[in-house]
Amino acid sequence: MRRLPALALGPAALALAALTLALATPTLALAALGASPPADSKRPQVDVLTLEGAIQPISAEVFRQAIDRAEKEKREALIVRLDTPGGLDTSMRDIIKRILIAEVPVVVYVSPSGGRAASAGTFIAMAAHVAAMSPGTSIGAATPVQVGGGDVGSKDLARKVKNDAVSYIRSLAAQRGRNADWAEKAVREGGSLGETDAVRMKVVDLVARDVDELLVAIDGRTVSVAGRTRTLHTKGAERHEVSPSWRQRLLSRIIDPNVAYILFILGFYGILFELSNPGAILPGVVGGICLLLAFLAFQALPVNLTGIFLIVFAMVLFAVDVKVQSHGILTLGGVVSLLLGSLILLGGESGVARVSLSVIATVVGVTVVFFVFVLGAAYRAQRRKPVTGIQGLIGERGTALTDLAPSGQVFLHGEYWTAEADAPIAKGSAIVVDRVDGLSLRVRKA
Repeated sequence: MRRLPALALGPAALALAALTLALATPTLALAALGASPPADSKRPQVDVLTLEGAIQPISAEVFRQAIDRAEKEKREALIVRLDTPGGLDTSMRDIIKRILIAEVPVVVYVSPSGGRAASAGTFIAMAAHVAAMSPGTSIGAATPVQVGGGDVGSKDLARKVKNDAVSYIRSLAAQRGRNADWAEKAVREGGSLGETDAVRMKVVDLVARDVDELLVAIDGRTVSVAGRTRTLHTKGAERHEVSPSWRQRLLSRIIDPNVAYILFILGFYGILFELSNPGAILPGVVGGICLLLAFLAFQALPVNLTGIFLIVFAMVLFAVDVKVQSHGILTLGGVVSLLLGSLILLGGESGVARVSLSVIATVVGVTVVFFVFVLGAAYRAQRRKPVTGIQGLIGERGTALTDLAPSGQVFLHGEYWTAEADAPIAKGSAIVVDRVDGLSLRVRKA
């Protein structure tokens, strides 16, 4: 057997070999462990979305984007913290349709304590793969209401709307194995339950104090997602908060019924001021922006066109009353028109798609005070004696510079005038102007 010749390594070669071995050791160790990623990446991942306030188009958009993200990132589940008094039927159905075709489990968690899933929130909770509640919360009160508030229209229309809502919520409850009979009661009678009774009656699945407890409670639960059975692994899951964009936050504020109403009124104020004072520019620009933002909000809200026309008519009456002597009749008509228009402009459930009565009272009160002040100032200005021009000379006092028998000169307002008098007036006497004839005054002794 031939022997390989021994390699003679110098000090520099030995040092290089030692350095190479030192650098390679961690790599070899990772290779021996299968090049494992950090331990945290092995933890299940869940997204958490918070939905508060009325369900409206921006809420539906945020919800859909949250599900899209959870599917893209292959999350274990999407947790939705829900606290809502209800909302628009169209937005609610958009959310539910997205839940039903979602490829990731959606867990609706009514939270925090003191919160509720009322009206539209009840339907959304029924559609969720898992429904949970925090202590001190409620669910129910899902009776449909009309745009103007209260029960829906005539008996026939009310029956149709309620039957449609009942069939919809019963279908959702049956699909998720929940209490369909109580769901129907929530729609027909406006029934509501606290968290304990909701679990007992199989309206929701469980009660959890917080999200951490919720993740532990639903771990190992089996749900049907997109037609496939899936087991949740959420214990110790890493959470990722999902937040709306700045655009969505801004639009959600504008879509608020109270904000939209105030923008609408301010827009008309700005336009009226610009028309009253052409060239002011700023009121017109601000008013135009406010009106456009208000119309943007009205596209997403159940707006009654009669309410818009009544408010526009009120503003016209206010503007005309500034120019016309109506002894307050036009202003009174404007106040009545503005009040009625404000009450029926937006409707729906209280706090969902209806303008607050306190906001309406404030706007109407400020409008009345303002226009009463403006009209009062205009009336006083019309009755005030002229202070300039020929009319402003009548009744003014001056001094006779010469004897007026019957004509002579007088001194008035720092000017010399030719004057005539019906009776002789001595030089230096005080005179009063009765009328003006061209460049001559008719005066009398004061």
